[in-house]
Amino acid sequence: MARLVEYADAPPEVRAVYDDIMATRRTDWVNNFWKALAAHPPTLKRLWENVKTVMAPGALDPLTKELVYVAVSVTNNCEYCIQSHSAAARAKGMDDAMLAELLAVVGLANETNRLANGYRIPVDDRFKTS
Repeated sequence: MARLVEYADAPPEVRAVYDDIMATRRTDWVNNFWKALAAHPPTLKRLWENVKTVMAPGALDPLTKELVYVAVSVTNNCEYCIQSHSAAARAKGMDDAMLAELLAVVGLANETNRLANGYRIPVDDRFKTS
């Protein structure tokens, strides 16, 4: 199991990232994912900066980004990410019906992807992008 770096035990560079996480998320705690990454402060800082950039509102709204994150996490069988991003998606408006439909799409996509790969189906010219 990963060693978790608690705020009280964190070196200054880790505390700075923890403070930014709490300020950005408007919360008073740092979850275990970040505490585990804090064992290597450069990774913690790099990944937090990337998360802030990618998950910020943009062409996709925050709920859509969380739904995509849940879908990929289910496909990758990442229990931590499934749970944490499902909680985040619920906080942004996901309900049980949306989760059920999302999981149905994930299951369908995984099945059709495997069939397309197994049969080595050539991509139709009209589907190809430049």
